Amino acid sequence: MTIDTLTEKIGEYIKETDTFRDEITVTVDRDVIITVCRILKEDEDCSFDFLSDCCGLDRLPETPRFMVVYNLYSLKHKHRVRIKVPLEEADAEIDSATPVWKAANWLERECFDMFGIRFKGHPDLRRIITPPNMEGYPLRKDFPLEGSETK
Repeated sequence: MTIDTLTEKIGEYIKETDTFRDEITVTVDRDVIITVCRILKEDEDCSFDFLSDCCGLDRLPETPRFMVVYNLYSLKHKHRVRIKVPLEEADAEIDSATPVWKAANWLERECFDMFGIRFKGHPDLRRIITPPNMEGYPLRKDFPLEGSETK
């Protein structure tokens, strides 16, 4: 996979690109994430049929504060790409990728549980690691180092 191929396929959606040690990262707006994911999965030249990870990133004190990162792999072509989507703290919500990759289900739940990022249209968005009644999100940079008490 090359930057040129990605630009040809999804160039109109790309806000920023970065290549480091042959790893390609593209940044897109949250409004187009499902469109981009479908193109990357369904296009023959891309065939990113495996969502290897979907995770959150807290960039506090930077804005936008959060980033959702999708790591994709093509079993057919044996290439990788990373997609980043910036999210503001006040509106940390993005469409769920579960309609594109079923594996997004548990990965998005973990991201929600650890960072509080909401995934619109997710079939079962609830905590997966921490107790259901826990307050706060443990991987946020402003989470108390001594933890929080669960009631």
